[in-house]
Amino acid sequence: MPRTSGGIRRTCTAKFDRPGPRVLGDRSAPLNWLRPPLWRGPAPWEKTGVIASPKTGLYNLTFSELGVDQDMVDALATHGIIEPFPIQSQTIPMGLDGQDIIGQAKTGTGKTFGFGLPLLQHLGTDPEPGVKALVVVPTRELCIQVADDLVTAASNRATKIAAIYGGKAYEGQIEQLKDGAQVVVGTPGRLLDLASQRMLSLKNVQVMVLDEADKMLDLGFLSDIEKLFAQTPPARHTMLFSATMPGPIVALARRFMNRPIHIRATDPNEGLTQANIKHVVYRAHALDKDEVISRILQAEGRGKTVIFTRTKRAAAKLVEELNDRGFNAAAVHGDLNQEQRERAMAAFKSGKKDILIATDVAARGIDVLDVTHVINHTIPEDHDAYLHRVGRTGRAGKTGIAVTFVDWDDMHKWSLINRALDMGQPEPVETYSSSDHLYTDLDIPADAKGRLKTAGPAREREPRSATAGRSSGRGGRDTAGAGRGGGHGGGQGRSGQGGGRERSRTRGGRPVEASGDQSTSGGQKPAGAGTHDGSGSSSRRRNRTRRPSSGSTPPAA
Repeated sequence: MPRTSGGIRRTCTAKFDRPGPRVLGDRSAPLNWLRPPLWRGPAPWEKTGVIASPKTGLYNLTFSELGVDQDMVDALATHGIIEPFPIQSQTIPMGLDGQDIIGQAKTGTGKTFGFGLPLLQHLGTDPEPGVKALVVVPTRELCIQVADDLVTAASNRATKIAAIYGGKAYEGQIEQLKDGAQVVVGTPGRLLDLASQRMLSLKNVQVMVLDEADKMLDLGFLSDIEKLFAQTPPARHTMLFSATMPGPIVALARRFMNRPIHIRATDPNEGLTQANIKHVVYRAHALDKDEVISRILQAEGRGKTVIFTRTKRAAAKLVEELNDRGFNAAAVHGDLNQEQRERAMAAFKSGKKDILIATDVAARGIDVLDVTHVINHTIPEDHDAYLHRVGRTGRAGKTGIAVTFVDWDDMHKWSLINRALDMGQPEPVETYSSSDHLYTDLDIPADAKGRLKTAGPAREREPRSATAGRSSGRGGRDTAGAGRGGGHGGGQGRSGQGGGRERSRTRGGRPVEASGDQSTSGGQKPAGAGTHDGSGSSSRRRNRTRRPSSGSTPPAA
């Protein structure tokens, strides 16, 4: 087949028009395949009778008609996965033929099965033990999600899939490798770590996949990817998937892939933002955001909701606030250990929690089909981050709502995002929790308040003292009802009776016994010690001893 410049053989852009169903082989059809001038003849994956659906823009094909083994077709059907998405319809036939692929599609379009089904079918129904396929992903959350999808597809065959990522104990992951896992899904750091310990061998890898390659570039994993490629055989089948194609990714493809085919699945009726997502942008005050969010969470038809914050502290604070207001929220951010993050994600997916508060660390690993709302508590850094955040909703052809709060200081960021995505909303509407348009825009009941009726009374917070302010500023700890000693076994801080922090005095590295009224028998403080209201004895009394002078008497103790 003739080559085009740059080492990439041909670029195919599938564009779906909606006037009516057409046969792909019909050159008069509005379903238009763009081919380079040197290419003659039909594409190898085009089949007579392949129909484009006017309703969804998807190929009206089953996985069986694409050539997928029946056991995997049955496994997908048990989970309600029947009809492939466009990116799957294009990549699966070529992947089954062993063709190197660059797949480009927006998030939530089903790229995992686009490479996962050919990968599993290549290994067979009962592969020999040992790593035969490697899938590299940028984040832990995405690693878990991809591994789960592959386990679903391979549930009727003997293939073993292992998820290898950081933040988790080595022992369990090493045990999976020793048990003969044939497919490894992992993050670059942990993969290289195990490879350096000779616990992971990549010399027999037959299929290698890079998922979310643009994100790996953003996270600085490019050199790690090159090291992983160097440990695999040159004659491997390679598939690369990415939402965007920056220059370094193209260079990586030219270096490590064998004449790959570049496939893009786009719809001319959709802009850069998905048409099935309603985008709402508000200019909101930081002190009113919690109230606004509480009302949005009571909107008609609201299902699972993802709220993105800029910082870990903001996420932790918001999840506490929403739970206090009666909502059922969980958080995923960098201050949580991996086990806590996995528990939160599992609770969200199972429906035990219907609100997930996350930083951008989880933006690409949340693959839940029934997310109805995405709320940007703070504006994303750029338009790419915006697309990845709001892409958590409106998946699998469903509709969704994306709400973004823009602070007064972040108006310049929004202007850049609005211009890059051509959203037509240069001036966000100034919005408060009492604004009438908030209720009408998002179908919020008129009687919705900031707290659910089932939440009970709000938590009582003690007035902030100077000491509490210093404590909060230093450690960021919640000072409600607790001073510096708060949070440790019910301590009441400095102001509570008997709850102060005791200090031991030293002199020359040796402890000094307390004297005078600072100690009593049994080591207890006198009643009223440490109080600020003047009750009881004084907070601390000191015995002063002056050197006697001639003609004077020492003062009474």
